[in-house]
Amino acid sequence: MKVQDLMTSNVITAKRHHTVAQVKASLRKRKIGSLPVVDDDDRPVGIVSSLDLLEEVSKDAPVSKVMTKTVYTIPQYSDIHIAARMMRNHKVHHLIVTHEKEVVGLISSFDLLKLVENHRFVEKNPSTPRKAVGKRTKAEK
Repeated sequence: MKVQDLMTSNVITAKRHHTVAQVKASLRKRKIGSLPVVDDDDRPVGIVSSLDLLEEVSKDAPVSKVMTKTVYTIPQYSDIHIAARMMRNHKVHHLIVTHEKEVVGLISSFDLLKLVENHRFVEKNPSTPRKAVGKRTKAEK
């Protein structure tokens, strides 16, 4: 399964100059938890989440003041397990999905939970119990 199969593709973005109030309104209206911040070429420069908006700043402050500037992106054709590993390793809940460096989607840890919920994962076989070396079982005696 690829990232594009699970991502949200109708992504709302913000620009650095958008105000904190504008971004809060967008998140609330669409009932979403985060959105990418992009430059004029639609390339990601940050991400803002509802947690970032809890900071004490003026509602007229630009979103660039509260956004997380470290952006983790993943190409849309990547395998889903790579997205899961990236989220775990970087301790983030959202990855910005790109195609040729432009934002085309967003994938969250909740999207990955859909795999478990829908049983679209492959369970590994349990390991076989080892026999004790040097001891014989009743059948062998």
